[in-house]
Amino acid sequence: MDEHLAPVLRVTDADASARWYERLGFVKQWEHRFAPDLPRYVGITRGGMHLHLSEHTGDARPGTLVYLYVGDVDAMAAACGISEVDDMEWGRDFEVTDPDGNRLRVGTPKTAI
Repeated sequence: MDEHLAPVLRVTDADASARWYERLGFVKQWEHRFAPDLPRYVGITRGGMHLHLSEHTGDARPGTLVYLYVGDVDAMAAACGISEVDDMEWGRDFEVTDPDGNRLRVGTPKTAI
């Protein structure tokens, strides 16, 4: 197994959030619930990127910021309906906010990471 990082984001509706993240190329991999009436915990992936979406109130705070490095920031911006990508010292990026207030900065670095 390759090592990877999986930030946990607090969401109110894991299914709706997973659908929202599809525009960024993420795919739902699995879902866990301790019982039918308890909150869901969902894993989504995009290539080697992993995110966990949790309905559990104690897992994470709303408003978390995650930075996603991608190969083509312009294509990602277009998929999100963003027309303007910022030129920064480190590369080009833009920011979107998911339905629960979590912020995602998506960018392509000027040089390889």
